[in-house]
Amino acid sequence: MKVPLLDLKEQYRSLKKEIMAATEAVYESQHFILGERVLSLEESIARYCGTSHAVGVSSGSDALLISLMAAGISANDSVLTTPYSFFATAGAIARLGARPVFADIDPQTFNLSPETLDLAMEKLTVPERKQVKAIIPVHLYGQCADMDPIIQFAKNNDLVVVEDAAQAIGSEYQHRRAGSMGACGCFSFFPSKNLGAFGDGGVVTTHSQEFYHHLKILRSHGSEPKYHHKFVGGNFRLDALQAAIVSVKLNHLDHWTAARQANAAKYRKLFSQNGLHETIRLPVERENRHIYNQFVIMVPDKRDDLRDFLAQAGIGTEVYYPVPLHLQECFAYLGYQPGDFKVAEKAARNSLAIPIYPELSDAQLEYVAETIKLFYG
Repeated sequence: MKVPLLDLKEQYRSLKKEIMAATEAVYESQHFILGERVLSLEESIARYCGTSHAVGVSSGSDALLISLMAAGISANDSVLTTPYSFFATAGAIARLGARPVFADIDPQTFNLSPETLDLAMEKLTVPERKQVKAIIPVHLYGQCADMDPIIQFAKNNDLVVVEDAAQAIGSEYQHRRAGSMGACGCFSFFPSKNLGAFGDGGVVTTHSQEFYHHLKILRSHGSEPKYHHKFVGGNFRLDALQAAIVSVKLNHLDHWTAARQANAAKYRKLFSQNGLHETIRLPVERENRHIYNQFVIMVPDKRDDLRDFLAQAGIGTEVYYPVPLHLQECFAYLGYQPGDFKVAEKAARNSLAIPIYPELSDAQLEYVAETIKLFYG
């Protein structure tokens, strides 16, 4: 049996007529950059995320970059964040000439641990602390970080909170949606996300009218009015085609989320029935709405051997993320060493994502659990 990590073809088949109609309307209009379709999607995303505004941008990575630009982050500033995330989280900081400052993660949720933030600041000199201007918590794998203490820490230290919600559209923290709690929220429409485009795309959410206005100027080279530049921005615009496609998919998102949550519940039952719950640590649902962008298990040892075994059985997996950000070669200048963030490093060694996408059959889920049981004898 084949069980890919993700199969988007089945999703496309179910939406093909809607997608074709939406994209054909764009072709007929011959309006491909921004415009009514982007504005309509922005309004829908803002409602879905419980924010006042949303700004469509070119990718999730650019959502982070433009948000930091709007927050005034520049060279000689520092930004607190997690060492266990996709590269774009820290990459956006470095691209502005700012310095990433890492704090360790929670061992159960993999999200930035509020308890480590004070320790990260204490390791800095007094002048270095004054350079810290923002914090980027990441809502990893579809579950929100512990936001209340993070927001309180930010208030105590006069920091801007930029939520990296690239993997978490629709997830909630104490009944507040991801992207609605900080100064802004950054989302990705990368095709593999729960709400994916047919290429790159992203969006930034915010409650602030001032932030919203600044984001819109920055995404078009900092121009307002046209050809008049108060700021240096970039080409961060969302294509109308991608907006049309994402708008179609948004209508189905809650159904897909419910299917992912149901698959997660089935895995828990299957792992228990197969006696794996004492060997494999399954994802912890700490918050009230985990959307399961990924289903990431913790394997006590021989993670890579298990992955090879599953591959030979036709089961797709992925390791997110094998090298923590503080140990990436390009960040060697920051001076971090192995052992500095033990929880993140353990997650990098022992975590493994297994298939969770909505269209999985019960037979496929059973096959994954049984194959893992077979590996452990």
